[in-house]
Amino acid sequence: MKISMVSEHASPLAALGGVDAGGQNVHVAALSEALARRGHSVTVYTRRDAEDLPARVQAGPRLEVVHVDAGPPCHVPKDELLPFMDDLAAGMAKDWGRLPPDVVHGHFWMSGLAALEAVGRIGGQDSAERDTSPRDTSGRAARRDDAEYRIPVVQTFHALGTVKRRHQGSEDTSPPQRRWLEPSVGRSADRIIATCSDEVFELKAMGIDTGKVSIAPCGVDLGLFSADGPPAPRPRTHRILSVGRLVPRKGVDLVIRALPQLAEAGFDDVELLIVGGGAEPGVLHADPEVRRLLDLAEGLGVAHQVTLRGQVPRGDMPGIFRSADAVVCTPWYEPFGIVPLEAMACGVPVVAAAVGGLQDTVLDHGTGLHVPPRDPEAIAAAVAILLANPGLRAEMGAAGQVRARTRYSWDRVAAETEKAYQLAMAELPATLGMEGAAL
Repeated sequence: MKISMVSEHASPLAALGGVDAGGQNVHVAALSEALARRGHSVTVYTRRDAEDLPARVQAGPRLEVVHVDAGPPCHVPKDELLPFMDDLAAGMAKDWGRLPPDVVHGHFWMSGLAALEAVGRIGGQDSAERDTSPRDTSGRAARRDDAEYRIPVVQTFHALGTVKRRHQGSEDTSPPQRRWLEPSVGRSADRIIATCSDEVFELKAMGIDTGKVSIAPCGVDLGLFSADGPPAPRPRTHRILSVGRLVPRKGVDLVIRALPQLAEAGFDDVELLIVGGGAEPGVLHADPEVRRLLDLAEGLGVAHQVTLRGQVPRGDMPGIFRSADAVVCTPWYEPFGIVPLEAMACGVPVVAAAVGGLQDTVLDHGTGLHVPPRDPEAIAAAVAILLANPGLRAEMGAAGQVRARTRYSWDRVAAETEKAYQLAMAELPATLGMEGAAL
């Protein structure tokens, strides 16, 4: 199968942990590699965000990354990329020529717009000629008519604007067009791959037919993340770990607020290690969110217990996970979350907010403990249970390893994604009427 991945802001080649680099980069890279291992030919299309990037990069056997000129060749925050999606679509359609892919898979809502537009161009009719669909900023329609389907488009949203607005309110920086364009992408795509069961309910609330929704979760690199190997050294009796981008919605401040309550419960020799944020110490401490977290720790009298490491090479992360008594993931909301899987694969129990995909991945009282969202007291109570019970930590850690290996390998995720592609192709009209599009 010839597969085109579209990931407008999250290149699989990007360094992890930057402002707009993280889980989606890992997902696209690992899924593409796994599909290529299964014998498929995969091309990932992403926006050129640096002048010195080559047009094409052979990232592995049967795996290529293509940098498309769409907007200025520099970093642009993802919420400002909408005006460049037509250029991304044009670049993809030009690259396909008369040998289009068997399936196009958009990642994030703007990639879905570009995927649908590119397929419309290949179909022989510019979508500007159609006047029945919602419009993007360029005036082009965001969907295709059923009769014009040629290449199936599969969509993974990774995050939904409705959820983001619900939790961030006026702080949501998404362009206003997302309110109608994202549901349009969902209605127009041939199949949607949700990453968790909670997302299916959100899609239904958006008016999207859940009959065309498959579920394929994120995965974890089991070759890298495992319980085998030495732990990183730690300076205190106990260590709890928070990993991820340093933005308010990740709820790292909630974990800091739990430290005084842990001390009251008798656990005062606890280090909170925070991994994420800027790459260099100077950059890290200039970050407004880092300053907010440090000021909070100082005000609570726990600054001596909080260590911020910034970005860490991916190869060092397994040892850091293994050094922790528990990994704490307490975001306001989370479409899926790869960090809990990495912790589980390393045999470490997870304290997780009962939101989004975390409700699927972390089994409450099985591989970790669920806590209500935005509840420092509950976080402290859950962590105290784990710190007080080494046997329980070991039991949950072992269960996490089994769950990660049996449910969340990228090979299994790729197989489930492949089934979604096959369903999308099987539902196409019998006669495509376009040379080179037949499977």
